[in-house]
Amino acid sequence: MLERRKPLDLVLPLKGNASTRSGRFERESITPLERLRAGVSLASEAVKAVSRTAMEALKESAHFVGLFNDEHELVDPFAHLEAPIWSEAPPAELLRLAYRYCEELTVREAGNFYHSFKYLPDEQRQAMCAVYAFCRRADDIADGDWADRFPGSLGELDPEAQAYREALEQHQHAGTVLDEDAYLNKITQLFFFRKKLSTCYGEAWSTDPVFLALKDTVQRYTIPRLVFDDLISGMEDDLYRNRYTTFDDLYVYCYRVASVVGLMCIEIYGYEDPRARKFAESWGIFMQLTNVLRDVGEDIHRDRVYLPSEELEANGIDAEGFRDGRVVLNAKWEPYCHHYARRARTYLEEARQLLPLLPRQTRYSPAAMIAFYDKILKQIERSQGDVFTQRIRLNKAQKIGLAAAVYLRHRFLPRFLDPVWAAFARVGLLPSV
Repeated sequence: MLERRKPLDLVLPLKGNASTRSGRFERESITPLERLRAGVSLASEAVKAVSRTAMEALKESAHFVGLFNDEHELVDPFAHLEAPIWSEAPPAELLRLAYRYCEELTVREAGNFYHSFKYLPDEQRQAMCAVYAFCRRADDIADGDWADRFPGSLGELDPEAQAYREALEQHQHAGTVLDEDAYLNKITQLFFFRKKLSTCYGEAWSTDPVFLALKDTVQRYTIPRLVFDDLISGMEDDLYRNRYTTFDDLYVYCYRVASVVGLMCIEIYGYEDPRARKFAESWGIFMQLTNVLRDVGEDIHRDRVYLPSEELEANGIDAEGFRDGRVVLNAKWEPYCHHYARRARTYLEEARQLLPLLPRQTRYSPAAMIAFYDKILKQIERSQGDVFTQRIRLNKAQKIGLAAAVYLRHRFLPRFLDPVWAAFARVGLLPSV
């Protein structure tokens, strides 16, 4: 049986050896590495700002600015600006344009996620799109070929970016797992990504539409910077590490790239009970553990193995085979997958406890995401853990059916009927949503 642990003092105690941390998103101590990352900021007086004339011109033409090129690809409506910031709050027309950009990005890149929050009230839906766009772009830099831009910077030759990279390498005590050119490109982009994030908590406004919309979102919903910084840290860690030894190591990674997203989302959904933060952390852990198992085959081809090597070896699975890209489905792999899924569901149980703590009008959004990932995990088990010769995904009928069931239960069904639904779900007559 695989051990279920929560190794770090992250948000609030969960089952499995966690200690308590008081305060809302506050850390009792901060490591030198965290201090380095959190110290990245952008002073408005140190960079060129968009002139008032250019701002007025954009305001007048905002209704006519297109978001697509001739190939119908999404384009940055402010890409022609040579300055990285607005020195004062841009007009409402430009803010609406930034939110339109984020929503279109979400529709194009994450149909499943967008479907889970498209029925939210307009303001909350737009905020969720801004948060998703931030997460998407960070992941595209670290794990894709997205070329982010910071107007006026010297790129890899920027002295501040170089100093940050060198200090980060000293704290990591590890070299990059990428080739040198790719590494320099990505770590520099992530550095300037942090610079843009700092505008959301300072006096300046970024000319990047994602961060323009995100600034408005964090101000409306008081989302702390810590969770956004942690997500970028998770992306940076991917540049230095492609193997994980223990489940504790994997948990930290899952927290940084997924739990923090749950913590962002609940600030938008709204809640009063502080236990919501505890369950939001588990929500992220469940979804990322499912992602890790589903993507094992694809990750191997990218020379990444997220499954803890100690667990693989303890279960008689050749970890070296994973490292070499050699995968053989055998009698030991399927039992390991079932144990892995069983542990993931302990976090699923806690994630479901989040739902009653949220307002009824926003509950559908996380419930839909939870239901989709629960279904994916079940399909992995039914396929005997074969995530190597196929990609486990939901078809359109499954998505529509689950979404309809989630919408019915969490938007219209009275709470006193929840036990009835759960009873029918246990015998397979209704979905577990």
